[in-house]
Amino acid sequence: MKHRPQRIYTDDHLIVVNKPANYLSIPDRFDRDKPSVQGFLQQQDGEIFTVHRIDRETSGILVFARDAETHRHLSQQFQDRSVDKQYLALVEGQVLPENGTINKPIGKHPSVAGKMIITKSGKTSVSHYQVVEQFKHFSLLAVKIESGRTHQIRVHLAGIGYPLAIDTLYGQRDAFLLSEIKLKNYRLGKSAEERPLMSRCSLHAHQIQFQHPISGEMMSFTAEPPKDFAAVLKQLRKWGK
Repeated sequence: MKHRPQRIYTDDHLIVVNKPANYLSIPDRFDRDKPSVQGFLQQQDGEIFTVHRIDRETSGILVFARDAETHRHLSQQFQDRSVDKQYLALVEGQVLPENGTINKPIGKHPSVAGKMIITKSGKTSVSHYQVVEQFKHFSLLAVKIESGRTHQIRVHLAGIGYPLAIDTLYGQRDAFLLSEIKLKNYRLGKSAEERPLMSRCSLHAHQIQFQHPISGEMMSFTAEPPKDFAAVLKQLRKWGK
């Protein structure tokens, strides 16, 4: 795989990583050959402990513990919802109102394996969103989550009518094509086949803030969107206003 996890910060107790899209957070139980951030780090650091996860297609910040005590402290912060996590999400449509809170319980889909739905029988799930940038047919949102349910942001945004711009499970497309926004200004090159600007969920774990479990210092980290996400935003700013 071309892109590998990049270390943002390392000390004796924890590791903060920028995860590329299409990397698992932890090894797959049934296919150990699929690349994972935990597996990648263990090759270099030995035993490490998973604190939280993000979806395979989602890029961005992940935190791992290097010892059991650090793992316990960090996990408690996540459980207490004292960790501040912010995602960038490119969604369909011009989002109105431009900020809001989605408080809808999420549970497993009754018949589709791996899919989640908003359901009264689900677990409490709270997401807060703010429009960062508006385009003609899309919006860039900053999303903060209090809970950390599977596919939470994807389910919540789809549930209010603004699914991710790219999301094969909850949205309308599996890739983002330049021709979609350039329209009559688009000219196909000699290859005669258009290559998508981005072909994975348009979601990025952008920032995280937590208390260092040993020193007590507040730690804050930011990972800028990777090339594919940045390329889509660049073209939207040029053609999609």
